[in-house]
Amino acid sequence: MATMRYVLLKQEDTVLFVEMPESHAYQLSALNLRLHKEIDKLTAEHVPVLPYAIAECSNVELHDSSIQIVSGLDYINGLEKDFAGVQEKSYPLISLLTEIRALQAQLEQWYEEYEEEQSI
Repeated sequence: MATMRYVLLKQEDTVLFVEMPESHAYQLSALNLRLHKEIDKLTAEHVPVLPYAIAECSNVELHDSSIQIVSGLDYINGLEKDFAGVQEKSYPLISLLTEIRALQAQLEQWYEEYEEEQSI
């Protein structure tokens, strides 16, 4: 059984738990901090709005049905799609996309290996 961690993201009144493999949770938190550091440098008209990573935890028991737990791979796929759609002319957006895609590839590999282990 894989050990998962949860990255708590908050944007205004919205809270989201992103379920990540324990070995990769810190990478999502670090990526979120990096994106927030760089997002103000983007000059495009439509820049994705990012929630803030505010905590990581090992266990979650939700009591509010309006709060959801999202797979880390689903979250990072959506993040990649949002940033790939930015029409940036000045800032080297490719460096941010490279970081997003690196974590995306790691998660894809992790889930693939996990599924293989489960089928044995």
